[in-house]
Amino acid sequence: MNNRKAQGDAAEARACAFLEQQGLRLITAQFRCKAGEIDLIMEDQGTLVFVEVRQRRSARYGGAAASIHGRKQRRILAAAAFYLQIHGGNRPARLDVVAIEADDRLNWIPNAFEASP
Repeated sequence: MNNRKAQGDAAEARACAFLEQQGLRLITAQFRCKAGEIDLIMEDQGTLVFVEVRQRRSARYGGAAASIHGRKQRRILAAAAFYLQIHGGNRPARLDVVAIEADDRLNWIPNAFEASP
């Protein structure tokens, strides 16, 4: 396993542990499909929560959350739609971000973005 992958896995594990402390329950991690990838899929009181975990070692080009640009958002949305089609039925869902900043601060952003009409 390369160092970058190990750092990403550690960030996802940290984010998952934090969200579990907030009362969310892990359904699956690192969900992949042709449309894209979702770092964590969790449940929060009956709502499916698709979580993108971002970590930055430097704030030089903006924080971790700022790195989720339009193309990445579209891929996450497409992967979430695929997951809902296969597993979700008519359950409510949202897309959250857990940003781990250069100073090691963790920032949870519920409903960070949604599909454009």
